[in-house]
Amino acid sequence: MRPFEGIRVIDVTHVLAGPFASYQLGVLGADVIKVEDPNDPDQSRMSGTDKPLSRKLMGTYYLTQSSNKRAITLDLKTERGRDILKELVKTADIFIENYRPGAFEALGLGYNELSKINPRLIYASFSAFGDTGPKRERTAYDHVIQATSGLMAVTGTREVNPIKLGAPAVDYSTGITGAFALSAALFQRERTGKGQRIDMAMLDVAMILMASHMTGYLTNGVEPRPRGNRHPHATNGAFKTRDGKLVMLGASNIRQQRRLWTLLERPDMIKKNNDERDADHDNEIATLEEIMLTRTADEWEEYLQARHVPAARVRTMAEALADPQIESRGVVHRHASGNGIDKGFGVPLAAFRFAHGGPRIDTAPPTLGQDNEEIFSELGFGENERKKA
Repeated sequence: MRPFEGIRVIDVTHVLAGPFASYQLGVLGADVIKVEDPNDPDQSRMSGTDKPLSRKLMGTYYLTQSSNKRAITLDLKTERGRDILKELVKTADIFIENYRPGAFEALGLGYNELSKINPRLIYASFSAFGDTGPKRERTAYDHVIQATSGLMAVTGTREVNPIKLGAPAVDYSTGITGAFALSAALFQRERTGKGQRIDMAMLDVAMILMASHMTGYLTNGVEPRPRGNRHPHATNGAFKTRDGKLVMLGASNIRQQRRLWTLLERPDMIKKNNDERDADHDNEIATLEEIMLTRTADEWEEYLQARHVPAARVRTMAEALADPQIESRGVVHRHASGNGIDKGFGVPLAAFRFAHGGPRIDTAPPTLGQDNEEIFSELGFGENERKKA
């Protein structure tokens, strides 16, 4: 039995962060019901790298976090749509929305209203800036939050910055953090019997992603600067190798740097403490740049890893996914086909494994409104009512 079997999640979210949070619960057994406006479906359905799929409203952004979900369509601008959603809420454990703060309250679908219908309901709101503060009504996407938070300012090289991260890390981190918050609220409810209101802000998550930078600044006023592929310690960083490829060294602590310099036959470069490393930083960089050119990136990775020095050739996405290590971990689930998709495709599953009852994908991502008939029947609607819905 998976952890969230028997838990029902009403997912009225779109794009990436909110849907990714409900997806984490879905792969662990929750019954996730995705609710979309029939006239304005989740924009992720039209987004991604496969245009034919985007035209079918099954874009790769949508596929990423939609397995194990059921999908219905409701127009929440109508009283009928809101009434049906309330009937669904009566059967739910979790309700998630990610519209502008105040929007669902204006529709009569806020926490205060829905908790009267279902006192045990856990209600989560995902937004750019949260439900409080002077920016609460502003909207944003991942890259806008990267700019707002200062995350872009610490990314890039000293010469070229600020730079946006290459992946929507804030969106997915918000989804994972949201799933953790929802899990904690479920555990709390088991002890108290009470529902919960969760306020999730992408900006807050972005700040947490820079936790050590933030602590440093708040302690001594030193503002973090972009370092590119370098690190305060020279033995951490990327260096060009004989075949022109980069190898990333990770000889971080004193013990590892001693081991690295010993292996490189440069015992004269070994330092006793971090202050000595800092003082000789530029000399260490120059020395490593020269030595790293004597082997290929793959040769360095194999040589150093075999001797317990962290190191890796810098890989592309294609190379990483072809690595047997990834395959052995079960991070990727491969669908042979899908609803309206006549070819195989792969999606992320989870970043952890259980000894038993762990994450699993059972069904392919649903088409728009695919499960209307089934779910409306579960609510006890007759045929005529289902047609009106």
